[in-house]
Amino acid sequence: MSSHIIFKYFSLITLLFSACVFAAEQPVIEQVLTLKAATDLAVQDNPDLAQMQARAQAMAAIPSQMGSLPDPEISFNAMSLPVNTFNTRQEDMTQLGAGISQAFPFPGKLALREQAAAFEAEAATQNVTEVRWRLLSEVKTTWWLIFYLDRTLQIIDSNYVLLQQFVQIARTKYEVGEGLQQDVLLAQLELSKLLDQQLMLKASRRNAAASLNALLDKPSNIEVRLPDKVELQLPTIKQEPLLYQQAETSRAILESNRQGINAAQSRLDLAKKDYLPDFNLGASYGARTNTPAGDRRADLLSLNLSMNVPIFAAQKQAKAVDQRNSELMQEKYALQDQWNKVRSQISQGYNDYRRAKDQVVLFETGIVPQARQTVASMLAGYQVNKVDFLNLVRSQITLFEYETQYWKAFTEANQSLAQLNAAVGEEEIYE
Repeated sequence: MSSHIIFKYFSLITLLFSACVFAAEQPVIEQVLTLKAATDLAVQDNPDLAQMQARAQAMAAIPSQMGSLPDPEISFNAMSLPVNTFNTRQEDMTQLGAGISQAFPFPGKLALREQAAAFEAEAATQNVTEVRWRLLSEVKTTWWLIFYLDRTLQIIDSNYVLLQQFVQIARTKYEVGEGLQQDVLLAQLELSKLLDQQLMLKASRRNAAASLNALLDKPSNIEVRLPDKVELQLPTIKQEPLLYQQAETSRAILESNRQGINAAQSRLDLAKKDYLPDFNLGASYGARTNTPAGDRRADLLSLNLSMNVPIFAAQKQAKAVDQRNSELMQEKYALQDQWNKVRSQISQGYNDYRRAKDQVVLFETGIVPQARQTVASMLAGYQVNKVDFLNLVRSQITLFEYETQYWKAFTEANQSLAQLNAAVGEEEIYE
């Protein structure tokens, strides 16, 4: 083998080895969890929503059961069998029989039972939709909380760097006799305060991430990484009365209450029909054997019709009607109470969103830029001994607070939107 071939072979092995080492050293990139991805995962995997869906499916199987007749009864018997001989030919009345009977509720009762169960099944389906909206609201609210904490931690990091620069400036001026030692100590104290806030915010972020992971049916200790940039333009929402109108037709919990009223009305109608009797129709066939002399005995057919007699109507059926009337009123009051709560939720979300949006505009266009200009002016003045160090630090802390309040208002606006979507029961609440 020539030296040229050996060199090429060795180079190829070296290249492959380097590629493997480089691939092994590459850090694992965490997948960014967007807001849409979080909501999609929650709807797909959340166990609370899944159990509500399973309950709705179970309820949907009930109406056909309630609308079916009771199972018929089949019987077998030996009648007038002499116990001294057990001989079926000894007595004329001895017969071996088989019978069948079927219960028939009074016409209309089965339909009402099926109807009531169907309304309850529809209410369960609406409850699934309600839980889904509540879940989406919780996921969005928690996601935005993590987003706010991330932005605040970034602001703390940048302020920490700036304060370190202030410390260096103060130390330099102190060393040349133009500054005070207390300025250095003050800056170091503010650095320590920032570190304390950072610790608290990181703990809050871990708790919020654990809550979000639980909503997504993931282990609580999985790291959650959010995108660095989001859409900063806040939308314009519909007026409050229009949101009321939307919610009246689209909010699932209201429709669930309406279905509850329908079910209660069906049960009331059924209770009134219980004054009427139910029937039981039966037939039996008795086979008799021939006499000892060989004479043939005729077989016997028996028919039976029975019904219940509501003679205790005052204590039973009348009380049942009273009960169902009260249950119907209860459902109606529940709907009115729920409608009041829905309107309250919409009003609170609407007012919170308007307030947060106005704050975002105020901080973005006025307060934060002015605070940044103040810090820059203070820093320039301090470097030429026209501004004392305390005012410089205070101006920087004020800027930190205003930047934090901006992101807090932005987060609260988006959280209010999520709550408004859930309160209305629709995504389209914008103009």
